[in-house]
Amino acid sequence: MLGGARSGKSRFAEAEVRRQQAPWAYIATAEARDAEMAARIALHRSRRGEGWQTHEAPLDLAGRLQALPPEQPVLVDCLTLWLTNHLLAEHDLAAEGAALEQALAARPGLTVCVANEVGFGIVPDNALARRFRDAAGLLNQRLAARARRVVLVVAGLPLIVKEEAP
Repeated sequence: MLGGARSGKSRFAEAEVRRQQAPWAYIATAEARDAEMAARIALHRSRRGEGWQTHEAPLDLAGRLQALPPEQPVLVDCLTLWLTNHLLAEHDLAAEGAALEQALAARPGLTVCVANEVGFGIVPDNALARRFRDAAGLLNQRLAARARRVVLVVAGLPLIVKEEAP
């Protein structure tokens, strides 16, 4: 699931996962580093009701995916924050991305990943922001190439970008 800020991508992704039988796993990658982010996290949690199991994975997303039952429906929200966490920690982004790809490829059950599409805007004015934008775009490309379905959510409306038979 790709989209811009407040595009409705997380809500749409939650609905997609709920089509499967519960329990559903929600892997949260955000860290509440300030009050505003804590409020955003609380809002996301309040939308999910019974049947959801929340797991925190700000860095070890591949490990968390591997630890869950392979058939359990999973929602990862969001890859962009996970990437940010690794970028700020100065980790090897290529290695982290490769580990994530392997973990996703090993899952036979539905796994929906949410990510921001950050490449529609202007070129950032500083090197860190450009590095982030480029890394996010490359990660989205790598995962979309392997995904059976890619959806871009705009103004709460889904646009199917890619759909392959299961």
